[in-house]
Amino acid sequence: MTTAGPSTAAPAVAPVRRVHTWGFSWRKHRLAAGFLADCRVSRLRDPAGVEPRDAVALWGSAAPPPGLPPGVALWRLEDGFLRSVGLGADLVRPLSWVVDRLGIYYDAGAPSDLERLLAQEPIDAALRRRAAALREALVAAGLTKYNLGGAAPWRRPAACAPGRPVVLVPGQVESDASIRHGAGAVHGNLALLRAVRADRPQAWIVYKPHPDVVAGLRSGRIDGAEERAVYDELVTDAPMAALLEAVDEVQVMTSLAGFEALLRGRPVSTHGAPFYAGWGLTRDLGLPPAVAARRGRMRSLDELVACALLLYPRYVDAAGRPSSAEAVLALLQQARQRGARLPAWRRALRPLLGWAARRRGG
Repeated sequence: MTTAGPSTAAPAVAPVRRVHTWGFSWRKHRLAAGFLADCRVSRLRDPAGVEPRDAVALWGSAAPPPGLPPGVALWRLEDGFLRSVGLGADLVRPLSWVVDRLGIYYDAGAPSDLERLLAQEPIDAALRRRAAALREALVAAGLTKYNLGGAAPWRRPAACAPGRPVVLVPGQVESDASIRHGAGAVHGNLALLRAVRADRPQAWIVYKPHPDVVAGLRSGRIDGAEERAVYDELVTDAPMAALLEAVDEVQVMTSLAGFEALLRGRPVSTHGAPFYAGWGLTRDLGLPPAVAARRGRMRSLDELVACALLLYPRYVDAAGRPSSAEAVLALLQQARQRGARLPAWRRALRPLLGWAARRRGG
């Protein structure tokens, strides 16, 4: 696959004098310079002094600072969908962020730049071909958002009779913003498992907890006998890409694993309002009517890929310079082949990072 030149992924933005980061750690602030390379980036120290042509960058759904002058642009930043080899909670450097000037992709309560792209952007044949090539390369390489290793691909156990449908249920961090802003009546991992069991009573249900939860970095663990009775098999160490290839169906609240399953041609049912629901590609069991009305059009899989992986995110290389989705795909393959392993100091920090995340409600 030919590597493209520098990405033109993000929608064109109005010129700004400066982008001020608010509430960013020192590390995130330094990373922001690469993803906002077309702007001057500084820390926000005096909200009242922000100029009309400035923008304020917030992480995810964070609240803006009090005292901002009216009309100041708010840009919301978040990890992209092809992020790294390793977890963000382990401080592994990201290769993709999104910069959203309208909302943020996981907050279904309001439009986002990604939703606007999917609802309005014309996708020509050349862009569809590029999206199809990227999708095929991602699937062939077995890449996902975090690209964690695993002991071995999943195999159907002897207890799962031949012909019995296998449904994968990816767990999530229960305090995650995507659940707060995108889940509905099914709100939490146990509720999701119960809903899937009710929907597919004869299926073999495979539950894969979120890797941040398995690592002890975030909340969402379910351990009781009642919880274990809802699923047939718990899988923690199988690579997500291989697992998606092996199952018959995927059911999610808002997990990105649903999008990754679509890339691999798997049927996906959603119990919330993830960005990929409402375009005719999923069975939507929890999509609010207002969200369905806002979206309300059909999109092909490659049009979804074009918007979500080519037009919406920004990519950087290992040195933090602007890059492209195709180049980042190659970097992720190289990192995985090297067997990327956390330095000892980061492994030692894991308990502290987990404690800090739980203190924040994460």
